[in-house]
Amino acid sequence: MKKIFITALSFIVLASCMSDEKYESYNKDPKNPTEVEAAFLFNSATKSLFDQMTSTNVNVNVFRLLGQYWTETTYIDEANYDLNNRNIPQYHWSELYRDVLLDLKTAKEYTEADVDLSEADKNTRLAQIEILEVYTWQQLVDTFGDIPYSQALQSETTLLPEYDDAATIYEDLVSRINTAIPNLSGTGFSEDNIYYGDISSWMKFGNSLKLRIGMRIVDAPGMAALAQTTIESAVDSGVFTSNADNANIQYAAATPNTNPLWVDLVQSGRADFVPANTLVDYMNMLDDPRRPVYFEENLGEGVYTGGIYGAANSFAAYTHIGTVIHEPTFRGVLLDFSEVSFFLADAAQRGFAVGDTAETFYINGITASFDEWGVDGVEAYLAKPEVAYNAADWKTSIGNQFWLAMYNRGFEGWTVWRTYDTPEFNLPEDTGNPVPTRYTYPINEQNLNEPNWSAASTAIGGDEQTTKLFWDVN
Repeated sequence: MKKIFITALSFIVLASCMSDEKYESYNKDPKNPTEVEAAFLFNSATKSLFDQMTSTNVNVNVFRLLGQYWTETTYIDEANYDLNNRNIPQYHWSELYRDVLLDLKTAKEYTEADVDLSEADKNTRLAQIEILEVYTWQQLVDTFGDIPYSQALQSETTLLPEYDDAATIYEDLVSRINTAIPNLSGTGFSEDNIYYGDISSWMKFGNSLKLRIGMRIVDAPGMAALAQTTIESAVDSGVFTSNADNANIQYAAATPNTNPLWVDLVQSGRADFVPANTLVDYMNMLDDPRRPVYFEENLGEGVYTGGIYGAANSFAAYTHIGTVIHEPTFRGVLLDFSEVSFFLADAAQRGFAVGDTAETFYINGITASFDEWGVDGVEAYLAKPEVAYNAADWKTSIGNQFWLAMYNRGFEGWTVWRTYDTPEFNLPEDTGNPVPTRYTYPINEQNLNEPNWSAASTAIGGDEQTTKLFWDVN
């Protein structure tokens, strides 16, 4: 009886404490708030997205290896396309779903509930969030194929989401970006580390992303008409016209806001990567003036020797990665003028109404790359027969130069190769495995969401690294 009385008394005391605001405050951790401002979440998601697309940590991002820009020295599993040993697909999947899309979803909810915002300002911020969401969803589809989409990020109601058809997701992304761009009419987030509140730049970013979406599906079965209208309307509304428009982030000189490349290449004290012979040999063949900034002349002036792709390469024996890339403040990029220009060259060659000739846009793309890297000599380079635009073999011309221009953007370089099937990539020296055309689904999906993973795997033609995505038809 005494124990029962003491227990009851304890509950009464606890209840009285919980009704007192003074004591309630003791239960709150000021360093770990349960709610944060929408702007904080928007900024956090932005940085997470840039960091994930920029990093070269082999546990995080191996796209520079898939694009055969770099290869490895001692640990060569990733250059030989063993991506599951470190569970790389899982990290990429989790980072984009959890630290980008979930933060953006919550930021959207907080923004919608903010009664202090004018309707124009609220719509503008929602549009900024939507543009980054569309970018991230496209990235996930272009990495994996079919993915959880309509049922994703709904843990309260759906713990095991079904996978949506990749082409259907693309159609919805077109609709979403079409809705978002006209809403950019007010004041956006002050914590905007891409354009610092310049809404006209956000409009160009949105339209340039729309252009990319249209170009990605231009050869996909049954999507040609949607692709053309998407591309032409994006150009009509205004895409990037110079490097000043690029969707960049300015990293800081001090941790924790340095470029992840600096963390991976400098702070780590490691020497895990050298430029791959795939890239170096091709640039040597063209006597490409970008070599002194893409690479370091550690073997002697004008001497560039790429590491054998997929082999165990001596760091000292091969050309090193350029010094500018080792800077903590080196730019991070989501989308740039060079990429836009090559898309427009492709569109113009197909006869789409995009405002100029394919050759002009092709030249713009190469020139933008030279300018972005601060390299002279573009006129002489363009005059080379191997570089001059060849309308009779336009996919090779665009594909090769597009790939060279995406050197700092491994994912887009890999995607250029998947799109144009050029230049010719090497098979990795150690295994000879074929170059992946997608990531396999994360192991966790196979273990925890098996019925939906199995259905998606069947729908795309098998959960293999060499399964082609719906738009990869060449």
